Amino acid sequence: MPPKCKFTREEILDAAMGILREKGADAITARALGERLGSSSKPVFSVFRNMEEVQAEVKRAAREVYNQYVQEGLSGPLAFKGVGEQYIRFASREPELFRLLFMTKQQPEPEISGILPVIEENYEKILSSIRDVYQLEEESAQRLYRHLWIYTHGIATLMATAVCRFGPEESSRMLTQVFLSLLNQEKGSRFENRGNSDLQNHKKEGEKR
Repeated sequence: MPPKCKFTREEILDAAMGILREKGADAITARALGERLGSSSKPVFSVFRNMEEVQAEVKRAAREVYNQYVQEGLSGPLAFKGVGEQYIRFASREPELFRLLFMTKQQPEPEISGILPVIEENYEKILSSIRDVYQLEEESAQRLYRHLWIYTHGIATLMATAVCRFGPEESSRMLTQVFLSLLNQEKGSRFENRGNSDLQNHKKEGEKR
Protein backbone atom coordinates (compact mmCIF):
# COMPACT_ATOMS: atom_id res chain seq x y z
CA MET A 1 0.00 0.00 0.00
CA PRO A 2 1.57 3.33 -1.09
CA PRO A 3 2.36 5.86 1.67
CA LYS A 4 -0.17 8.59 2.32
CA CYS A 5 0.72 11.94 0.75
CA LYS A 6 2.00 14.44 3.27
CA PHE A 7 0.25 17.39 1.58
CA THR A 8 -2.92 17.62 -0.48
CA ARG A 9 -3.08 18.92 -4.03
CA GLU A 10 -4.88 22.02 -2.76
CA GLU A 11 -2.20 22.74 -0.14
CA ILE A 12 0.58 22.50 -2.70
CA LEU A 13 -1.34 24.69 -5.14
CA ASP A 14 -1.99 27.27 -2.42
CA ALA A 15 1.73 27.33 -1.69
CA ALA A 16 2.49 27.80 -5.39
CA MET A 17 -0.03 30.65 -5.65
CA GLY A 18 1.60 32.31 -2.64
CA ILE A 19 4.99 32.15 -4.33
CA LEU A 20 3.48 33.47 -7.56
CA ARG A 21 1.91 36.47 -5.85
CA GLU A 22 5.09 37.34 -3.96
CA LYS A 23 7.86 36.55 -6.44
CA GLY A 24 6.37 35.73 -9.84
CA ALA A 25 5.92 32.58 -11.90
CA ASP A 26 9.64 31.94 -12.42
CA ALA A 27 10.10 31.53 -8.67
CA ILE A 28 7.81 28.49 -8.53
CA THR A 29 10.29 25.63 -8.31
CA ALA A 30 10.14 22.26 -6.56
CA ARG A 31 12.67 23.47 -4.01
CA ALA A 32 10.75 26.69 -3.35
CA LEU A 33 7.53 24.72 -2.89
CA GLY A 34 9.21 22.37 -0.45
CA GLU A 35 10.59 25.27 1.58
CA ARG A 36 7.20 26.95 1.56
CA LEU A 37 5.58 23.78 2.88
CA GLY A 38 8.34 23.18 5.43
CA SER A 39 9.43 20.00 3.70
CA SER A 40 11.59 18.66 0.92
CA SER A 41 10.44 18.75 -2.69
CA LYS A 42 9.53 15.06 -2.60
CA PRO A 43 5.87 15.50 -1.48
CA VAL A 44 5.25 17.71 -4.52
CA PHE A 45 6.00 14.84 -6.88
CA SER A 46 3.87 12.43 -4.92
CA VAL A 47 0.86 14.55 -6.00
CA PHE A 48 1.97 16.11 -9.31
CA ARG A 49 3.74 14.27 -12.12
CA ASN A 50 6.18 17.13 -12.75
CA MET A 51 6.63 20.91 -12.41
CA GLU A 52 4.96 21.46 -15.78
CA GLU A 53 1.74 20.11 -14.28
CA VAL A 54 2.17 22.40 -11.26
CA GLN A 55 2.64 25.41 -13.56
CA ALA A 56 -0.44 24.45 -15.55
CA GLU A 57 -2.54 24.21 -12.38
CA VAL A 58 -1.20 27.55 -11.16
CA LYS A 59 -2.21 29.17 -14.44
CA ARG A 60 -5.67 27.61 -14.19
CA ALA A 61 -6.05 28.93 -10.63
CA ALA A 62 -4.90 32.40 -11.72
CA ARG A 63 -7.46 32.28 -14.53
CA GLU A 64 -10.21 31.46 -12.04
CA VAL A 65 -9.30 34.53 -9.98
CA TYR A 66 -9.35 36.68 -13.11
CA ASN A 67 -12.70 35.26 -14.23
CA GLN A 68 -14.27 36.45 -10.99
CA TYR A 69 -13.24 39.99 -11.90
CA VAL A 70 -14.71 39.60 -15.38
CA GLN A 71 -18.02 38.31 -14.06
CA GLU A 72 -18.28 41.26 -11.71
CA GLY A 73 -17.71 43.59 -14.64
CA LEU A 74 -20.29 41.86 -16.83
CA SER A 75 -22.92 42.07 -14.07
CA GLY A 76 -22.86 45.87 -14.03
CA PRO A 77 -25.18 48.22 -15.95
CA LEU A 78 -22.44 49.06 -18.48
CA ALA A 79 -21.03 45.57 -18.94
CA PHE A 80 -18.30 46.25 -21.49
CA LYS A 81 -16.97 49.23 -19.57
CA GLY A 82 -17.23 47.21 -16.38
CA VAL A 83 -15.03 44.48 -17.85
CA GLY A 84 -12.42 47.08 -18.82
CA GLU A 85 -12.42 48.55 -15.33
CA GLN A 86 -12.12 45.10 -13.77
CA TYR A 87 -9.23 44.23 -16.12
CA ILE A 88 -7.35 47.27 -14.80
CA ARG A 89 -8.33 46.49 -11.21
CA PHE A 90 -7.08 42.91 -11.59
CA ALA A 91 -3.72 44.17 -12.92
CA SER A 92 -3.43 46.56 -9.99
CA ARG A 93 -4.39 44.10 -7.26
CA GLU A 94 -2.85 40.93 -8.73
CA PRO A 95 0.14 42.11 -10.80
CA GLU A 96 1.94 38.76 -10.93
CA LEU A 97 -1.23 36.91 -11.93
CA PHE A 98 -1.78 39.52 -14.62
CA ARG A 99 1.77 39.09 -15.90
CA LEU A 100 1.32 35.32 -16.07
CA LEU A 101 -1.96 35.49 -17.98
CA PHE A 102 -1.48 38.53 -20.21
CA MET A 103 2.22 39.38 -20.43
CA THR A 104 3.74 36.08 -21.51
CA LYS A 105 4.77 35.09 -25.03
CA GLN A 106 2.18 33.18 -27.02
CA GLN A 107 3.13 30.10 -29.02
CA PRO A 108 2.54 30.45 -31.90
CA GLU A 109 2.42 34.24 -31.94
CA PRO A 110 -1.06 35.25 -33.21
CA GLU A 111 -1.95 38.23 -35.38
CA ILE A 112 -3.57 41.12 -33.50
CA SER A 113 -6.94 40.25 -35.07
CA GLY A 114 -6.82 36.82 -33.41
CA ILE A 115 -5.22 37.53 -30.04
CA LEU A 116 -8.35 38.01 -27.93
CA PRO A 117 -9.96 34.59 -28.54
CA VAL A 118 -6.58 33.07 -27.62
CA ILE A 119 -5.96 34.81 -24.29
CA GLU A 120 -9.53 35.61 -23.17
CA GLU A 121 -11.80 32.63 -22.48
CA ASN A 122 -14.68 35.05 -21.78
CA TYR A 123 -14.30 36.46 -25.29
CA GLU A 124 -17.79 35.60 -26.59
CA LYS A 125 -19.55 36.97 -23.49
CA ILE A 126 -17.60 40.21 -23.65
CA LEU A 127 -18.11 40.56 -27.41
CA SER A 128 -21.87 40.07 -27.04
CA SER A 129 -21.96 42.81 -24.39
CA ILE A 130 -20.89 45.21 -27.17
CA ARG A 131 -22.70 43.72 -30.15
CA ASP A 132 -26.11 43.27 -28.51
CA VAL A 133 -26.26 46.40 -26.36
CA TYR A 134 -24.99 48.79 -29.03
CA GLN A 135 -26.54 46.95 -31.97
CA LEU A 136 -23.34 46.56 -33.93
CA GLU A 137 -22.50 44.20 -36.75
CA GLU A 138 -20.14 41.36 -35.78
CA GLU A 139 -17.13 42.88 -37.52
CA SER A 140 -17.70 46.30 -35.98
CA ALA A 141 -18.08 44.80 -32.50
CA GLN A 142 -14.86 42.82 -32.92
CA ARG A 143 -12.99 45.87 -34.13
CA LEU A 144 -14.22 48.04 -31.25
CA TYR A 145 -13.41 45.33 -28.70
CA ARG A 146 -9.91 44.94 -30.13
CA HIS A 147 -9.19 48.69 -30.05
CA LEU A 148 -10.48 49.06 -26.50
CA TRP A 149 -8.51 46.03 -25.31
CA ILE A 150 -5.27 47.51 -26.68
CA TYR A 151 -5.97 50.76 -24.82
CA THR A 152 -7.12 49.05 -21.61
CA HIS A 153 -4.21 46.61 -21.72
CA GLY A 154 -1.84 49.57 -21.92
CA ILE A 155 -3.24 51.09 -18.73
CA ALA A 156 -3.30 47.70 -16.99
CA THR A 157 0.31 46.95 -17.96
CA LEU A 158 1.48 50.31 -16.63
CA MET A 159 -0.25 49.46 -13.35
CA ALA A 160 1.03 45.87 -13.14
CA THR A 161 4.63 46.94 -13.77
CA ALA A 162 4.40 49.90 -11.37
CA VAL A 163 5.40 52.35 -14.09
CA CYS A 164 2.60 54.69 -13.02
CA ARG A 165 -0.80 54.67 -11.31
CA PHE A 166 -4.27 55.70 -12.42
CA GLY A 167 -7.07 56.52 -10.00
CA PRO A 168 -10.38 54.69 -10.60
CA GLU A 169 -12.18 57.89 -11.61
CA GLU A 170 -9.41 58.82 -14.02
CA SER A 171 -9.26 55.44 -15.73
CA SER A 172 -13.08 55.29 -15.88
CA ARG A 173 -13.19 58.67 -17.58
CA MET A 174 -10.47 57.68 -20.03
CA LEU A 175 -12.25 54.46 -20.99
CA THR A 176 -15.50 56.36 -21.55
CA GLN A 177 -13.86 58.95 -23.80
CA VAL A 178 -12.09 56.41 -25.98
CA PHE A 179 -15.07 54.03 -26.12
CA LEU A 180 -17.56 56.68 -27.21
CA SER A 181 -15.15 58.09 -29.77
CA LEU A 182 -14.70 54.66 -31.34
CA LEU A 183 -18.39 53.85 -31.08
CA ASN A 184 -19.27 57.08 -32.88
CA GLN A 185 -16.81 56.17 -35.59
CA GLU A 186 -18.30 52.69 -36.01
CA LYS A 187 -21.90 53.84 -36.07
CA GLY A 188 -21.39 57.21 -37.73
CA SER A 189 -24.31 59.58 -37.91
CA ARG A 190 -26.71 56.86 -36.74
CA PHE A 191 -25.18 57.18 -33.27
CA GLU A 192 -25.16 60.99 -33.16
CA ASN A 193 -28.33 61.38 -31.08
CA ARG A 194 -27.84 58.30 -28.93
CA GLY A 195 -24.23 59.21 -28.24
CA ASN A 196 -25.10 62.06 -25.90
CA SER A 197 -27.41 59.82 -23.88
CA ASP A 198 -24.80 57.07 -23.59
CA LEU A 199 -22.16 59.61 -22.64
CA GLN A 200 -24.31 60.73 -19.72
CA ASN A 201 -24.89 57.12 -18.65
CA HIS A 202 -21.18 56.39 -18.77
CA LYS A 203 -20.40 59.54 -16.81
CA LYS A 204 -22.99 58.75 -14.15
CA GLU A 205 -21.62 55.24 -13.72
CA GLY A 206 -18.11 56.63 -13.48
CA GLU A 207 -19.18 59.04 -10.74
CA LYS A 208 -20.81 56.22 -8.75
CA ARG A 209 -17.57 54.24 -8.81
